Amino acid sequence: MAVKIRLTRMGDKKSPFYRLVVADSKSPRDGKFIEILGTYNPLTNPSEIKVDSEKVKTWISQGAKPTETAKDILVKAGIMKKPAVIKTNAKPKPKRKQKAEK
Repeated sequence: MAVKIRLTRMGDKKSPFYRLVVADSKSPRDGKFIEILGTYNPLTNPSEIKVDSEKVKTWISQGAKPTETAKDILVKAGIMKKPAVIKTNAKPKPKRKQKAEK
């Protein structure tokens, strides 16, 4: 079973509120989940993030993969480190010209 850490949407129409949950990767976004890890409220200024860091670390150590959005929220909460961007100075290779057929 592939397990993901992702967001599930709560709240009323046009006032979203999210829960950070652990769910099977095949279950729908707002469907069945295994455990609630925290909450995220994007409407407050600044955004309100409440996460149980011990639960998150436990699930990640057991192989749960966070989605991109969940990873960004965990970085903002200070639980995960921001991944390093690898810069290369390599130039793209020019494409070969195909020989004309006779």
